[in-house]
This record gives sequence, structure tokens and C-alpha cells, in this order.
Amino acid sequence: MYHTLRTVLLVFFVQSFCFGQSGKGTIKGRVLAADSLPAGYVPVGIKGTTLGTTTDADGNYRFKAPEGSHTLLIQFVGHEPEEKQIEVKAGETTEVEEFRLKENSKELQEVIVTGNKGYKEDQVSSSLRLASPILELPQNIQIINKELIANQQIFDIMEGVTRNVSGVQRLDQWETYAYINMRGSHVASFRNGMSAQMPWGPVAEDMSMVDRIEFVKGPAGFMMTAGEPAGFYNVVTKKPTGIKKGEVGLTYGSFDTYRGTIDLDGKLTKDGKLLYRLNTMGQMRGSHRDYEYSNRFSFAPVLKYLIDDKTSATLEYTHQQLETNVIGSSYAYSKKGYGELPVTFSTAEPNLAPSKIKDRSILAIFEHKFNDNWKLTGQGNYHQYDLTGQSMWPMTGFKTGTNNILLRDIGIWDALGQNKNAQVFLNGKFLTGPVIHNVLGGIDLSHKDYFADWMQGARLDTTFDIYDTKNRAIAPSSQPQWDRSKNIKERGVRYTTGANSVYVQDQLGFFEDKLKLTLAGRYTILKTINPYSGVSSDEKFTPRIGINYLIMKSLAVYALYDQAFLANYGASHDGKAFKPVEANNIEFGVKKDWFGGKWNTSLSVYQITKNNVLTADLEHPIGNGQFYMRQTGQNRSEGVEIDIKGEVLKNLDVVVNYAYNESKITKDTYAEVVGTRVPGASRHLHNTWFTYKLTRGSLSGLKFSLGYQFQGDRSNWTYDKTDKYNLPDYFRLDGGIGYQKDKIGINLIVNNLLDEYLYSGGYDSWGGFYYWQAEAKLNSRLNLTYKF
Repeated sequence: MYHTLRTVLLVFFVQSFCFGQSGKGTIKGRVLAADSLPAGYVPVGIKGTTLGTTTDADGNYRFKAPEGSHTLLIQFVGHEPEEKQIEVKAGETTEVEEFRLKENSKELQEVIVTGNKGYKEDQVSSSLRLASPILELPQNIQIINKELIANQQIFDIMEGVTRNVSGVQRLDQWETYAYINMRGSHVASFRNGMSAQMPWGPVAEDMSMVDRIEFVKGPAGFMMTAGEPAGFYNVVTKKPTGIKKGEVGLTYGSFDTYRGTIDLDGKLTKDGKLLYRLNTMGQMRGSHRDYEYSNRFSFAPVLKYLIDDKTSATLEYTHQQLETNVIGSSYAYSKKGYGELPVTFSTAEPNLAPSKIKDRSILAIFEHKFNDNWKLTGQGNYHQYDLTGQSMWPMTGFKTGTNNILLRDIGIWDALGQNKNAQVFLNGKFLTGPVIHNVLGGIDLSHKDYFADWMQGARLDTTFDIYDTKNRAIAPSSQPQWDRSKNIKERGVRYTTGANSVYVQDQLGFFEDKLKLTLAGRYTILKTINPYSGVSSDEKFTPRIGINYLIMKSLAVYALYDQAFLANYGASHDGKAFKPVEANNIEFGVKKDWFGGKWNTSLSVYQITKNNVLTADLEHPIGNGQFYMRQTGQNRSEGVEIDIKGEVLKNLDVVVNYAYNESKITKDTYAEVVGTRVPGASRHLHNTWFTYKLTRGSLSGLKFSLGYQFQGDRSNWTYDKTDKYNLPDYFRLDGGIGYQKDKIGINLIVNNLLDEYLYSGGYDSWGGFYYWQAEAKLNSRLNLTYKF
């Protein structure tokens, strides 16, 4: 494998060197609104090109451009165009005089901004705490922006988001929970820089309130506390910009899908100090499976108060509400093999009570800039997750002596999750002689409680025929009645984790900031409480070392060593608590911006070793096909990832990625398990998405999209010593056509154009049956938007 990786790296480096020789400089400046307050999230670009960026929350912008004379241009909804003549010199930074926007209420039509980046992003959000451009970070970070989300008509984070990042895949097809794998293991969920992860949850975020999603690969312990060694994803919600604008969207799709969204942005006071953003969504949605549905509602208001030009306070509330059928009823089961039943199959019943979920959070942010070099941020959130419902699973499989009578079991599933997070961190920049220091330091405090009641269960029936499911309707009198006389905190099993840490990082810049050496460390104290082992506490110092070298302004190479330290839930059969997961990541990579930053490529090679992994304790069964867990495992993942994103040709935006991953069990008490693959991992993942826009003539505004997803050499969801139960290769082709004219936009997306039977699943050795979830065959969505 590594001979191949060295060859790929060599070819990538030679190409990068040959095509990246033109001199470039940096453009930086600030944009103010008419009232002299910062204008956040305003596009800035070079006239006549696609070079550009978007201002941050403080109105600042920074991007690279070829040397020479240029016209810097701002065009934005409801404002007059602004231009400035600038001169860019190779290797130097051009500071531009402040732009001041002028409102134009007579012309509110949508302006196609010359500096539009398409799918490419150069800067991470402030919630990741990093001030450097992505090209200058010793880390593989991939960003999915709102334009890409809208173009693919993604409703929630489990719907195709993963196709846009190398090596990322979803394991289950549930839309209820976000369960995403990367580099061979589950990745943690963050929202606005703070952990949203629960044993089950959070609810998959609806995209109506999302500005971008940032996938950070590797432990990245200096950024976030208690992150998985494979990395994490950070959902960044929409914030106020201070620019008066709005958008209404309506979607109609297959399976009786109806969806409406509203996005409002602007100022609440005449002095422009109090800003607001409001996103709401309502959805009624059927399914390709029998008796399945999903009705959702979300509400996300945000207020931002600009105390002065250096200080601001933000308050955000998000509310997601979901009603769906019994959780787990989306699986199909057979003793004969995968894919034997139609995609419409489910174990749901029309008369069963629905599962209801509420996911609510409050976020407060305080930011203060002491000057251009130093900034203090404090933020905290409270996140609560409520589930009242049921789940289905055939504990013993099929009725003895039959291949068609499935013994459906049903159980209560009520849960309450409460996350509390607080963070304070300081970003700074200073010089010591010729060395440039970009420092980051702070404290993280986190406390999580999770209460779950799954202790009540019953056999639903003994006559369910998987080959004849048309006539089914369990009478209300025959349905089990669960005891909810006590609240969830009294009757549920409680798991508690706490993580408190302090960290510091210094990114030292040498040789005019071409060579960056990152030295960082985090000291973490973990505390866990569960009803089986009681209280346990662990602590550890995790270092981080990274090197990033700019061979030229558009080409960088990096190396990284990082560690992870996070809690393990549960206890062994004899009530002993599990030790925390300890892991390390070694990574090398190359990043390249092409043709003035229109598109970029990245290549990374990594090896992750994860210790104290929990595996099934086959000597101590709980019953019904379940086992206690034991802590004797070690997993190792190694691979290569390639990402291409941006405008590779005029008007052609692409997302192309490929990942090779080999994830194996390297240590285990059971010798026969060593060397087998980690469940749910695919060796080959390859995705594309192409969008071509017409910008001239009578058809200007028309766009066409096409892309595919491929997964090769897939392991199933369970341990498999022989590869007997592995899944077949996966290929899905999707496409779309859209049109944008002034304030009105229309977008049609057709998924699974080849009408293939696609699925993922595993084998239950205890029950002796296959189980899988089938995706929808050919289906479509039509979206209409109006911007004002």
C-alpha cells in the first residue's frame, strides 16, 4: 500500500509544482455597513474573475490574487455596487481602504457576485478557534457550504452530506440520528464548536438553519475536548449579517414530501446595533417503505447585539421537533440473504403509537477584540434531547422451523439527554524577533447526563409473514402499554460524563511565515458515572505537533502527530468501569490552490491507532442475542484521501473525492478476531458532483448537475471472521437541473437515476438472519425559492 501512496504523493507534488509558479499576493481589508458597523458575510471579489471571499462576522476579509492591477468589487442585495482599484505584488499583503456599503432600497434583485467561490472555502469558522487559512493549517479540513447544500437539496445531515468529503460515510439510513463514520470509526458531532454528542443523538440537524458543515480529520484535541481519533464534524448555524434580506422556499417531492422554509435576516433597531436572524422549517414526508413517515418542524431565532465596534453578544435558540414511526422498523430481515425483499418492506404497523423527539438548545456567545491582534471569546450552551417512543427488533429472529414468520419484538424507548458546555479562549498574535506567534489558549468545561428507559418489552405477534405483509393491523387492545407513571429520571438508566480541560497552542512562523511549527497540549480530566460501576475518574495530557510549509503561496505540505482521550460508556459483566479510549494519529499531506484560488486539491496519508476499544464479551451473554462488553481491543486504520473542490473550468464547479481505508482489529482477547476488519468500513469510497452554470445569453441562470457515489469492498455492520457476510459494491447516480432569474430560483433533483436496489446491513449470528435497510429507488424533489 505505501509504495502506491508514495507514488501518488510524488505525482501530486510534481503537478503542483509545475502548475503553481505564478506570483501571488494577499488582499485584506474590511467592509462596513452604512451605519459604520461591521458588515459580516458580504462577498468581496476581483472584477471579471471568480476570485474572492466573504467577510467574517467582524467585516474582515482576506484572500490571495495574482500580482498586477485589479478592480475589487462588492455587489450585494439591496446595496449599490462598490469598486476600488488595487495593486497586488507577489509575496506581499495589500491592505485596502475600508468599504462602506450604501443601501439601495429600489434595487433588491439578487446580484450574481463576480467573486462567488462556488463550492470552495478558504477559511474555517470562528467556532473552530483558528485564525489561519486552511492552506496554512497542518490538518485536513473539508467544508461543505450552504451553496452546495442547497444545490443538492439536502434536508438533513444524514442526506448526502457525506458524499462531499473523502472517506466519510453514514452507517444507518435513519434520518432520526446522525451516525457518521470516517477513517474507520464513528466521528463526534459538534454544533457551533461545542459537543452535541449523546449515546443516541443528537437529532440529525435540519439544513434550513445550517450555514456550513466542517469536517475536521484526526483527533484535533487542541480544538475540541474529548473528540474521536478519526475526527469530528462541526455544524455551523446561520448567524445575523446585518444585511436586510430574506428567502422563502417550497419543496415538493416523491413519497408525498411537502416542505417549506423561511430565512429572514436584518436589523431590529435604527442604530443597527441589534441584529437578528430567523430560520423556520415545516415538513411532512412519507417514505418508500410501508407505514413510514417523518413530520418535522424547526425554529431557530438568533439575536446579536453590537455593543461597540470591538464587542458583541449573541444569543441563539434552536428547536427541532420530530414525529415518526416506531424506531427500527425500517429494517428488512431474511434467512436467505441480503436484498431479498422489496424496498417497500418495513416491520411498521399503521396503528402503533409514533415516536416523538424534541431537540432544543440555547447558545450564548461573547466576543471582544482588544485590538487587531488579540481577541477573547466566551461561550456556553445548554442542549436538551427528549424522546418518547418505541423501538422494534426481532430478538430471537424467525419462528422455529420457518423462514417466513418473523417474531417481532417491541420495547419502550424513552430518553432524556442534557448537555452543558462552557468555553473561554483567547486568540493572539505577536512577534519575537523574526518569529511570528499565533497563540490560542483556553478552558473547556463539559457535563453530560443521559437517562434511558429500554427495560420494558413485549412480543408484538407471532404471525408476521415477511413474504405477505399487506394485511396487518395490530388492534390497539393488543398493543403493549408501557408504564410511564414515573418520570424518565426516576425509571431510566443514567449515564454521566464530565470533561474539563485546559489547553494552549502556539503556531510559530519562520522564514517570513512560510514554515509554521504548531506546538500544542491539552490536559483533560474525565469523570464518568453509571449505575453498574459507580464513579470513575481519569486524567491525561495529550500533545500535538504539526508542521506546515508553504513551498509557494499556493502549495503547502504538512505533517501532524495528535492524540485523543475520551470516555467509554458502560461497565463490564462484573461491574468494573471501562478505561477511556486513548488513540494517536500520524498524518502527512499536500494542499494546493489552483489558478488563483479558483479550486483546490488536498491529499493526506494517515495511520490511527485506537486503544481500549470495547468489544463483545462472548463469554458473558445478557440474553436475546446481546452481550456484555469488554475492553481488550485495539483497532488500526490507515489510508489515503484525495479531495478536489471548486471551479476547475469556467462556470464548472466540482466536488471529487476518493478514499482508501484499511481498518482492522489488531489486538483482542479472542485470537481469531485479530486481523478481521472493523465492522461498517469500506475500503474504497469515491464520490463526484459536477455543476455547470450558463452565465451568458438568453439561457443565463440555467444550471445542470450530475454526480455519483461509490463504495467498494464493503464490510457489514457486524464482526465477520470470513468476509462471508460482506456487502456488495454500491453505486448511485444522481442529477439535477436548475434556473435562477433575479429573485426566483427553481431546482429539480433526481436521485438514484438508474433505479437501483441499494442497501447496507449486517448479519445477526445469534438469530441466524440477515438484516438491511434499503434506500429509495428513483425519486425526485422540486424546490422553488424567492429571495427578497
